[in-house]
Amino acid sequence: MSDLDTDISINAERNDMGIVKAVCISKEKGTAKINIGQCEVIENYGLKDDAHAGNWHRQVSLLSYEKVEEFRKRGADVEDGAFGENILVEGFDFKTFPVGTIFECNDVVLELTQIGKQCHSGCAIYKQVGDCIMPREGVFTKVLHGGIIKVGDEFSVREV
Repeated sequence: MSDLDTDISINAERNDMGIVKAVCISKEKGTAKINIGQCEVIENYGLKDDAHAGNWHRQVSLLSYEKVEEFRKRGADVEDGAFGENILVEGFDFKTFPVGTIFECNDVVLELTQIGKQCHSGCAIYKQVGDCIMPREGVFTKVLHGGIIKVGDEFSVREV
């Protein structure tokens, strides 16, 4: 088997291309994020005007669109950004990628720094429906290179 065949078989097991479905920010911590359609992503900071951006390892949060859709099918009426995600992407199961994975969207380059998180007590989604998927399904990244991300953009894996 050639190196090309090996690369193709590895990529067949996991998507390496997705589509941005929502770009979300919140102006204040403790409030739901809202889909603003597009946003400037600032190197080593996060999404412009997002309350959770800053010089730390959780600058941009990513969540799988499919996981949100599964949650909605269970009867939850949740808007994009309800789980605190900055970028909602169709085509990825983010928790299957290892820390250190590099993602690209246009000029934006993100490095996966954390998989999941401990949910703060009393999360609004948990209170509404008795469950929250961000602690299990969400991942966090830091911004290696900034740019603009908007709904409909291709989102890809550069390096695992």
